[in-house]
Amino acid sequence: MKFDLHTHHERCGHATGTIADYVEAAIGAGLTVVGISDHSPYFAHEDDQPFPRIAMARSDFQRYVSEVLRLKEEYKGRIEVLLGIESDFFVDKLDAYREAYAAYPFDYVIGSVHQTRGVSIFNRNRWKNLGPKEQLEEKKHYYELIRLSANSGMFQILGHIDAMKGYYPGFADIAGAEAEIDEALKAVAANDLAIEINTSGKTKDVGGWYPSDAILERALHFGVDVTFGSDAHVPERVGDELELVRQRLIEIGFDRWVFFRNKEKVAVPI
Repeated sequence: MKFDLHTHHERCGHATGTIADYVEAAIGAGLTVVGISDHSPYFAHEDDQPFPRIAMARSDFQRYVSEVLRLKEEYKGRIEVLLGIESDFFVDKLDAYREAYAAYPFDYVIGSVHQTRGVSIFNRNRWKNLGPKEQLEEKKHYYELIRLSANSGMFQILGHIDAMKGYYPGFADIAGAEAEIDEALKAVAANDLAIEINTSGKTKDVGGWYPSDAILERALHFGVDVTFGSDAHVPERVGDELELVRQRLIEIGFDRWVFFRNKEKVAVPI
């Protein structure tokens, strides 16, 4: 069984193609299951779509859900289409997001920390003029937010948990945050969530995948489940490097990965 739970489409403003394009691409890639998980609206913002090139409008959210549910029925028998969403995690705005998601039959919600201290994790300028001590504090804070997201009760999957290295590869070499990483992974395991192996890092400066092999080894140690997501923003990337990821997980020692249906974990032998 092959699946990809992390795909986007044109609503978010920085991806191309319709939802149906991604479903068709998944069929072409030989997938059994495809999850649609575009960027959630900024539910706590006063504007309907404050950042049109980052996330969909709040007023478009119901249409997004309805379209995925329609395609779920339309493609039944050819491929299983899952209703997902990639949610931002703002520790002080959880109620707005929780209320928005409660109204719809999501198969899963991906929780992703995209900002810390109000700055995008992909903003390479955030690292300018920071000394080693300040860099370490930023890394620790990032993993504290990931731990809090795991404990929030909102998510089934945590997205790209070392993506801060995307446009700052040196992030991976900042030593001293091992305890915070471990606490985040323990929280994932305790809440029966999964972390994704996300192959979109290859499209950024860092290259490769999220998370690193070192984090995956720690995840296995703590009994954390894993899933797969291409984080495709073009249909051609659906399922990208899935087989390479599968082989690497076997080498690390994993014997299964998971997807979610109706927010229930489905384990698949690797």
